[in-house]
Amino acid sequence: MLTVDFDRFPVPAGCRLLDLGCGAGRHSFEAFRRGADVVALDYSLDEVGGVNAMLAAMALEGQAPAAARAAGVRGDALALPFADATFDRVIIAEVLEHLPADTAAMAEIARVLRPGGWVAVTVPNRLPEQVCWSLSTAYHTVEGGHIRIYRQSELRERLTAVGLEPIGTHFAHALHAPYWWLRCLVGVHDDDHPATRLYHRLLVWDMMRRPLVTRLADRILNPVIGKSIVLYLRKPEVARAVG
Repeated sequence: MLTVDFDRFPVPAGCRLLDLGCGAGRHSFEAFRRGADVVALDYSLDEVGGVNAMLAAMALEGQAPAAARAAGVRGDALALPFADATFDRVIIAEVLEHLPADTAAMAEIARVLRPGGWVAVTVPNRLPEQVCWSLSTAYHTVEGGHIRIYRQSELRERLTAVGLEPIGTHFAHALHAPYWWLRCLVGVHDDDHPATRLYHRLLVWDMMRRPLVTRLADRILNPVIGKSIVLYLRKPEVARAVG
């Protein structure tokens, strides 16, 4: 399930892309399919291992152009192991809300992005996230969990402050918001509750079949209860003073 819209965030073949906090690798896999040279970075060795295994399988099965390259690496978002202006594209999806030093990570993104490069940033949308926090303390107090809820204006200002220019935004995954509200109501760690299992089956059906009725519902509801907000930004060709 992609949160970044690759129609709005063009990833041409041969571009260098960093998937920062790649997790299970969903955006890395799509970029690799499109022919990008992908670095999938995560702090978790387990996640990196799983992503590398899938990337290798994709290459073996011809699911990516032969010239494309991809690898998972372990790294820290606050001290990226790359030179300045290394990447043409950076994706950081559902990561910043976990980081105490979020502005330090934003500065690192701006540093490794080349002038003219694009970045896609996704975080939980404010209203659905507030509902989750209100319904369940366990939702956001687990180790490594969400430590803040962003206002869109606040997120935009912080990213602008490190030298990035906003160029577009949208919301995503409206149908997923009620699923998390349900989980918060019945027990966020209860994977076997009948209500959440039934709703999960609906989400899987939607992702696999993409029927018109749920696609329309998602489009209509996204501006209201979209689970994630997605910001697209660009690093200016001529760097401006940051401060």
